Amino acid sequence: MIELVHVDRIEPQRWRNGGGQTRELLAWPNAADWQLRISVADITADGPFSAFPGIDRHFAVIEGAGVLLRFAGWQEMLTPDSAPLAFDGADAPGCELLGGDTRDLNLMVRREAGRGSLQRVTDGDEWLSAAPHRAVFTRDAARLQIDDADAARLPPWTLAFSTHGIRQRWRLFGDDGPATAWWLDFRPAAR
Repeated sequence: MIELVHVDRIEPQRWRNGGGQTRELLAWPNAADWQLRISVADITADGPFSAFPGIDRHFAVIEGAGVLLRFAGWQEMLTPDSAPLAFDGADAPGCELLGGDTRDLNLMVRREAGRGSLQRVTDGDEWLSAAPHRAVFTRDAARLQIDDADAARLPPWTLAFSTHGIRQRWRLFGDDGPATAWWLDFRPAAR
């Protein structure tokens, strides 16, 4: 079963530092004790990220000019064309906007709970994963196929999520040319 979540149907939560807002698209298994969290953030001012010790973070700029993230000893410039960046959530970087507001996709995974990944979709290419928890976030209208069958029509700015995606073959096709989208997955730790 595929669950769809549209960004504009989620109430944004303002950041304490006033530099932006976040829309939590998914907190699994629940919001109070999540192991996996997927959100979209609107960054409107320069400032530091919040620290999340014990969390692996994956970050992609999905709209706007981009950001410069300054970590202790290194920095990374990210634009909508950049590959997603994975980093330790305890290493809260400073964030500098490169030319105005940005919208960003975030995947956070509790390290003790398992491993996650975030990668750019190539339109029509097959995506295989051994992870049971799989998702796609699309900025454009698209069609999701699972095992060569149409599974869902996705409006722009939508997350499609499944907890039964293990070993399925996923493909995404943009309605009006290649879709700008990202694959996400979560593999729980062996118990």
